[in-house]
Amino acid sequence: MNMFRIYTLTGAVVIAAASSLVFLGGHKKTPEQYEMLRRQRISAQGRITDGTVLDVQEFDSDTDHSTQMVNYTYDVAGVQYDCSQDVTHLRQYLDLHSCRIGVATSVKYDPHHPGNSIVVAESWCGLRT
Repeated sequence: MNMFRIYTLTGAVVIAAASSLVFLGGHKKTPEQYEMLRRQRISAQGRITDGTVLDVQEFDSDTDHSTQMVNYTYDVAGVQYDCSQDVTHLRQYLDLHSCRIGVATSVKYDPHHPGNSIVVAESWCGLRT
């Protein structure tokens, strides 16, 4: 009878562990979700500095979708950063056709990692028209 209880408890523990692994493993985030979380974090906690739009590009990909990029530059503590941001999923928040090269922009950056920056997010837009 003792061996039966041990096997039953061991089986229950194994089943519980396996089901929790399946439950936790099935909720992986997509790269788009990670990027959205990064934009939200920088938008909420980032510092603002002045920057300049270097270029606005649109690339046609193999599929029906095109990729839109904003290239910009800014200075933090004497260091110049040249960055780009994929704004394809943020089209409803900005008008890229009114954004001109050489126009000043506001840039939000992570104070701990100044190279991690954005010019537009779901709740904030630094591009000036």
